[in-house]
Amino acid sequence: MHDLVIFDCDGVLVDSEVISNQVLVENLAGYDLHLTLPECMSLFVGGTMVGVRDKARAMGADLPEGWIDQVYAETYDRLRAGVPLVPGVSELLAALDQNSIPFCVASNGSPDKMKITLGQNGLWDRFKDVMFSAHVLGTGKPDPRMFKLAAQHFEAYAPVVIEDSENGVTAATRAGMRCLAYAPNGGGDRLADLGAEVITHMSQAHQLLGL
Repeated sequence: MHDLVIFDCDGVLVDSEVISNQVLVENLAGYDLHLTLPECMSLFVGGTMVGVRDKARAMGADLPEGWIDQVYAETYDRLRAGVPLVPGVSELLAALDQNSIPFCVASNGSPDKMKITLGQNGLWDRFKDVMFSAHVLGTGKPDPRMFKLAAQHFEAYAPVVIEDSENGVTAATRAGMRCLAYAPNGGGDRLADLGAEVITHMSQAHQLLGL
């Protein structure tokens, strides 16, 4: 039995990736970098915004200083309009509670972003004191440090990570942790190749976690 479940936030707890990437598509188009939504998600999901900025500049976007603050403001405004929980998350958290298995969130996203997305879904109070953010730690996935710090915090010996991105799966495997990869819309083969066990609905996690 696992003694800690580490959740990614965007795309795992809350269904926010499409919304956030649509904002990116619209923003980058204003700087003459024209991407489709699938292209944008393939390029940027699971990364940090610094990484997004640098990659977009390398692709020819003339992004100004202060662009990160600009795109965060646009993204937060769109997320405040409403972002749903990933289907099955509430039931999974309830099952973890019933089995007295602690859980936390570890994200490349900022605490401000998580407060918006988790707050409107009633999860902020459950995660606010067990939140690990690349913005606070100064290092993000695929670096495994965030996951290792989470395990140390809980004195966990058998943690499992639930992720949806290549960077996240890579960080989990580098940390020596089992990883379930949530891939509801395809793309699971890439994550499996990195060492993850792929699920397409959160209900599948119950059996894999022995709940």
